[in-house]
Amino acid sequence: MLQPFGEDMWLADGPETAVIGFRYPTRMAVIRLSGGGLFIWSPVALSDALRTAVDALGEVRCLIAPNSLHHLFLGEWRRAYPGAKLYAPPGLRARRKDLDFDGDLEDTPDAEWAADIDQILVRGNLITTEAVFFHRASRTAIFTDLIQHFSPTAFTGWRAVVAGLDLMAAPQPETPWKFRNAFVDRGAARAALQRILAWPSDRVVMAHAAPVEHDGQAFIRRTFRWLFA
Repeated sequence: MLQPFGEDMWLADGPETAVIGFRYPTRMAVIRLSGGGLFIWSPVALSDALRTAVDALGEVRCLIAPNSLHHLFLGEWRRAYPGAKLYAPPGLRARRKDLDFDGDLEDTPDAEWAADIDQILVRGNLITTEAVFFHRASRTAIFTDLIQHFSPTAFTGWRAVVAGLDLMAAPQPETPWKFRNAFVDRGAARAALQRILAWPSDRVVMAHAAPVEHDGQAFIRRTFRWLFA
């Protein structure tokens, strides 16, 4: 269930979710903090097997929704791990009033993970404000929806046409056009990306694209070239 991805970091793919007929794969990351607790990024559906694998790594301390679109499974993780703290990105508290959040994601990391993980909010987008993270030990940058890449055969019919036009199924990972066009404050986005590009990223994890295991900083710079054009 959990695949190692660098020092003290594991990935797990969950079942697909449907959004207006588009089927999206789901992926979560587990990071073991220097204090021994676990940081769970973008939790996927919690099966018995996944829970057993996670519990073998340590105590779940932090449950992270990285943007307001990735929240479907927070409730079941909250029930399974009532002692863990639940963190909301901008906009999610209003959408999920059924959840009792313990903290909010900001431009600086919470004290719970500041020794191990850096973060920045990519602001200025009408769709969502995404928190991008950097795990120092594995030198991994973690994106959610701002970079995507689907196989050309992942969709059929009109959805395949839309996916192609939106760059979801481009030859290489890209920021979809819907997200590019939703940046009404590109200055804020550029400021966040400048900080992200200062991280010494070797690897890149994304929710909807295959992980990148080498030259991560160059990969990020290429993917966001449109923002600095």
